[in-house]
Amino acid sequence: MSQRPSAVLWKQLFRRSARENLSLQAQIREMLVAAILDGHLPLERPIPSSREMAEQLGVARNTVVLAYQQLADEGYLISRQRSGHFVDPRIAAGRLAPLPAAHGDGERQRALPRPSHRPHQPDWQRRFCQNPTLQRSIVKPGDWQRAAYPFVYGQFDPTLFPTADWRECCMKTLSVLDIREWAPDQITRDDESLVQQIRARVLPRRGVWASADELIVTVGAQHALYLVADLLMREGTRVAIEDPGYPDARNIFASRTSQLTPIAVDGDGLPVDERLRGFDYVYATPSHQCPTGVTMPLARREALLALADEADLVIIEDDFESENRFEGDPMPALKSLDRNERVIYIGSLSKSLAPGLRIGYIVASAALIAELRALRRLMLRHPSAFIQRAFALFVSLGHYDAQLRRLALAQRERCALVLDALARHAPQCRVVPVTGGGSCWVLLPEGVAAPELAERAAERGVLIEPGDVFFHAQPAPAACVRLGYQSIAANAIEPGIRMLAEVIASLPSRR
Repeated sequence: MSQRPSAVLWKQLFRRSARENLSLQAQIREMLVAAILDGHLPLERPIPSSREMAEQLGVARNTVVLAYQQLADEGYLISRQRSGHFVDPRIAAGRLAPLPAAHGDGERQRALPRPSHRPHQPDWQRRFCQNPTLQRSIVKPGDWQRAAYPFVYGQFDPTLFPTADWRECCMKTLSVLDIREWAPDQITRDDESLVQQIRARVLPRRGVWASADELIVTVGAQHALYLVADLLMREGTRVAIEDPGYPDARNIFASRTSQLTPIAVDGDGLPVDERLRGFDYVYATPSHQCPTGVTMPLARREALLALADEADLVIIEDDFESENRFEGDPMPALKSLDRNERVIYIGSLSKSLAPGLRIGYIVASAALIAELRALRRLMLRHPSAFIQRAFALFVSLGHYDAQLRRLALAQRERCALVLDALARHAPQCRVVPVTGGGSCWVLLPEGVAAPELAERAAERGVLIEPGDVFFHAQPAPAACVRLGYQSIAANAIEPGIRMLAEVIASLPSRR
């Protein structure tokens, strides 16, 4: 059994539990729970008295007393009269003792039974049916928020997050009556209040109307794409995708079929011509094409639907960045023009609030939604019912619409700053005209390699997304980068672009 922790060890454990969002009392509780469950506290010896612990940690004695009382109420500690607090032995019942501390694989092997012959590890590479790690995907540094100039797309901006409003909705969702509704296993069902809010408040903004049996909630738009591909695609399924286009959609579809055909986009998005005939599915991002940001005109949307009817196509519309035009009225979603159930509409609720919430949805024919719901049950049953209920309340109280307005104003302001800074500091770069959204597509000067530029810029605190990953073929036919401005402070944009321009000027020409 471990020796009783010393005063120094208690201070170390306490520092390890220190977090801004925890009170001192909660930090002491977390410290003690960790010490108990990790086996640092012997059962036969008392833990330090409340007075002694308070002196060692430099906190008020009453704070420690309250923490001890809570842990006793929850079965971690027992109080023995005139002897102090001890670890309740029942808390460790059924827990396996950890292996002896190992100093390398050799010692751990000595702690385990020695087999009569040398075992062979599985040949995992031979067993893999696919290698997702080898696919080309967008990569963002885990610590991107620490960068001075993070031009990364679609990430969380704490200055735009309505903390008080979201906390209010979460607290109301934790009421006794609400808990009784969302806590049980929903199996295949979604939260009815969220479905109703999506139907009544979210979809009409895009001109889309749907009944409850034509909608399913997903763990983000990414999960929606995976569900659709898993249900509808197999080897031999023919899929047309935009080029450049969303890498994860390409990777998801490629894991089901090798029959992917890239269609080069133009200034109006995905071209609609005879090349689209003969496909089973067409994947498109008409609102703001990923990654160029261009918007498909109404006439082309109507032409795409007409071709879908003639050629028996199904269109997967990814409305990942709901229409947010800086000028003029928003254009209706492709789904809003669909009269023959040719469009599978995929949307996201969390992208405009906090990507980590992971809430998306699919709107399609009732027959398709029923099968998707059964398939989702096999994967994860249903998204978090708590998050669904809190989000429903967030929308119903008007917070979601207010958040969209705040985001639109911030994006408009930051986009203008990016375009102005590029024009002044990097006039040799060409920017695809921006009509809205949270990023712009930049064509680099001839001879500048996007991956090398991104690497050099990151060394100086400027994070950008190289455009190569968005193209189907490699090497990419053009040197481009995507500059996101939703997650960077407005006052950091101009110096960040100036720094980026200096890096571009320092790179040797490869012409």
